[in-house]
Amino acid sequence: MAFPEDVLTEDEHVVLHLHPHWKALIRPIAVLVLAIAAVVAGVLLLPAGGGGSIALAVIGVLALVAVLWLGLWPFLVWRTTHYLFTNERVLLQQGVFSRDRRDLPLTRINDHSMNQRFIERLLGCGTLTIESAGERGQSVLADVPGVGQVQTTLYELVEAQHDKHSLGDGEMRDILADMREGKPLRDTTS
Repeated sequence: MAFPEDVLTEDEHVVLHLHPHWKALIRPIAVLVLAIAAVVAGVLLLPAGGGGSIALAVIGVLALVAVLWLGLWPFLVWRTTHYLFTNERVLLQQGVFSRDRRDLPLTRINDHSMNQRFIERLLGCGTLTIESAGERGQSVLADVPGVGQVQTTLYELVEAQHDKHSLGDGEMRDILADMREGKPLRDTTS
């Protein structure tokens, strides 16, 4: 379930590839442990034969349903949620059976902020909100591990992308001088 490299452009490279914080796995692990404990308790405490066997079967079925629904499914959601930061964009992808992906070009990111509740500070995660120009506007990335460092990295990526696509002071002076002298404009993109 790794993120496919074929979605990257030729000159694009991955800077950060994250899944939501491991705290999302606490409940699935607890459900698995409780389900195993319930089945073991049923085997040890219920009488053999007749009603005990039926009760053990019911406990086993309920434990299996709980593990699949409350344990395996949240794990699959966690595993298939990707926060990918490249030198050109931020890709957000999620979905177990169907796929939902959003691309946020770094040039369109207007603002980003992070929020950490007390427990999230203790666990080292938080929420990163990215505002971009476009009709969908705001993207909220929940449970980002190391959210402070991720926000700093995003800032650096946005600034590097901005610097890559903007003229320097010397280039601007040259263009203005050429315009005053009536010279045709030069191509400064190469």
